[in-house]
Amino acid sequence: MPPRVPAAIDLPLEARFVLSRLVLILGVLLPTVVAGQAPTPFRVEEATITDIHAAMRQGRIDCHGLVRTYLQRIERVDPAINSLIVVNSRALDVADSLDRQYRSSGMIGPLHCVPVIVKDNFQTTDLPTTAGSLSFAGWVPRRDAFMVRRLREAGAIILAKSNMAEFAFTPYETVSSILPGYTRNPYALDRVTAGSSGGTAAAVAASLGAVGLGTDTGNSIRGPSSHQALVGIRSTMGLTSRAGVVPLILASDIAGPMARTVADAVAVFQVVVGEDPADPVTSAAHDHPAPDYSRSLRPDGLRGTRLGVLRQAYERPSTDSAILDLFGGALDDLRRAGAEIVDPATIPGLDSLLRIATGACNPFKHDINAYLDALGADGPPVRSLTDIVRSGRFHPTIQRRLEQADLVAATPEDTPGCQARDRFRAALRTAVLGVMDSLRLDAFVYPTWSNPPRLIGDLNTPHGDNSQLFSPSTGFPSINVPMGYTRGNTLPAGLTLYGRPWDEATLIRLAYSYEQTTHHRRPPPLANSP
Repeated sequence: MPPRVPAAIDLPLEARFVLSRLVLILGVLLPTVVAGQAPTPFRVEEATITDIHAAMRQGRIDCHGLVRTYLQRIERVDPAINSLIVVNSRALDVADSLDRQYRSSGMIGPLHCVPVIVKDNFQTTDLPTTAGSLSFAGWVPRRDAFMVRRLREAGAIILAKSNMAEFAFTPYETVSSILPGYTRNPYALDRVTAGSSGGTAAAVAASLGAVGLGTDTGNSIRGPSSHQALVGIRSTMGLTSRAGVVPLILASDIAGPMARTVADAVAVFQVVVGEDPADPVTSAAHDHPAPDYSRSLRPDGLRGTRLGVLRQAYERPSTDSAILDLFGGALDDLRRAGAEIVDPATIPGLDSLLRIATGACNPFKHDINAYLDALGADGPPVRSLTDIVRSGRFHPTIQRRLEQADLVAATPEDTPGCQARDRFRAALRTAVLGVMDSLRLDAFVYPTWSNPPRLIGDLNTPHGDNSQLFSPSTGFPSINVPMGYTRGNTLPAGLTLYGRPWDEATLIRLAYSYEQTTHHRRPPPLANSP
């Protein structure tokens, strides 16, 4: 908190604020001026939450200046990567309000003035929400999504809404009807960002915001994080709320943080976890209160742990040798940091378990209609999946999927394929926990993708997505952390840590220790400017 002007000085309140800021700034800058050094400008590139708050306490920057710098960076960088649908025109007004609160009482929460990039399937009361679709164009919700509200309460600023694969349909690329063109990977502009949270990933990787929010039905937090050298957390099903998020498959949907460091991802995660009456699945969180996850940020967190190599997640004929080389190096790094590697750690009878899940299960129509029904007159221009199909206002690449989903008449509960899916999931949960118990594992490890990011427009070469099966099917948590780079040390790849339900603290400890051991994260060349 800045020093106050002595009460004996009879000045108006506003004048006292101005004078107190001058005292603070002079106290910070005078030593460097006396030493003949110019003050160091604050750079937002790769800046962490800790960096931002330290600079504010030192008087090097205020919230207005920070947000203005990010907005200038968006103007300069985003045209090349095409990651943002809309930028918050009131962001500077919010920053000014936060500056006033800081002067009077200090930071209002752990994310004070942290600029956040939010995927455009989260409801936001000050920005349109489209789920990437022209059929939702112009809709500004009356309520924030639960996670968005939590972020605002913690002091964060919703800086922009990011592009996404329309309705989150594809994990392979980020293209929608609401924003022309593909979102491009900032590490190589001819490469994909993965999907569907590719816009958030590209923007956070390029430092267009400090941190981001994504959603993950089968891949979409962890895959884009792998492709853009980020940390992405998919929680235990029930630990985090999806209220106010446009659904894809509620039985698998998770929302969560994407960030450039484990510590930043954890700072966001701490704020957004917990029970929410608006999302019944989180009732399970009542019996699993979230711990202080910052206690897991231990550089020695790998020491004495046992990690199982889940070869069934990534071994296939098309797996790229460069990814295998990186993963081999990651295992060596894990060993050097004190982990015991159990290789392989095999799920027995996995092929037989997979045969349980027979028949079609397509709950999208049921889930999207229920979401739109609950919004009623406060919702977007379309009131049902049938309305979306009839509107024709969507990207042509998803037309067939929309039409097929609209043909489904039965509810998921009455669909044999969905019933078989649920039996498979229960059996897989039992099998995974059995292996972890018998081998005394703290977590499984495997490459998040078995192949590097594909060229934009290429849907023929192997994609390598390893995220669809284990975490979404069991509801158990997983974290992606940068593992290195392929193709001449240019294209990012990620490592997945997958563990027990409600044991995010262990995964965070492992991920942080690996990150601090390796320091693979580096900014993309596109963003390598002030």
